[in-house]
Parts: sequence; structure tokens; C-alpha cells
Amino acid sequence: MPIHKKGWKEDPGNYRPVSLTSVPEKVMEQIILSAIMHHLQDNQVCRPSQHGFMKGRSCLTNLISSYDKVTHLVDEGKAVDVVYPDFSKAFDTISHSILLEKLAAHGLNGRTLCWVKSV
Repeated sequence: MPIHKKGWKEDPGNYRPVSLTSVPEKVMEQIILSAIMHHLQDNQVCRPSQHGFMKGRSCLTNLISSYDKVTHLVDEGKAVDVVYPDFSKAFDTISHSILLEKLAAHGLNGRTLCWVKSV
């Protein structure tokens, strides 16, 4: 069932699909998410600067961290350039095969990879 996001209603690109997920599937997704997050943390795969998709971190914590770094550099008299790229459609074009290769390279086991591939 497509849901209108924003913009012109006649543009199909302004709709997002919504699927109804079963309770067992939601539970399984949470179990897999927990396993993947523990693996990433235990193996220090994510840098401390990673804010997206990290528990306790958000766009706001990222903004505060960036602001602190910029003001610190400006206080030291250093020049600062800031670039804000727009990644609003980034996940619409991600290659699933490359994503699976990256997960495997970070040590996720075959069963987890098979489950991620099937979703």
C-alpha cells in the first residue's frame, strides 16, 4: 500500500511502499538486529563518529558533535569547510550483493547472511 511522502501527488517517486509485517517476522527481525549490532560492537566495526542507526545516537547527536568540532577548530584560528551532501535516496540504490559482501567481510556468519539475503 503506497503512502504519500511529500511533494506532488501525481509523481510516483513521492510515495513509499508500506508492507504489513507479521508478528513472528518482527520478532525475528529484532533478534537478527540484536545479533548484528552485538557483532559490530564486539568487533569495533563502527567508528565512534558513526551516529546513524546506533542506539543512543541520532541526527541531533551528530549535529552536536559536528558543531563542537567546528567551533573548536575555529577557536584555534583554523579554516573550516563544511559540505552537506543529500543522501535522501541513498538506500533506494544500494546494491544488495555489495551489502552482503561487506557483512561477510566483517565476519557475519552464513546463516545470518542467508537470512538477510532472504528478506
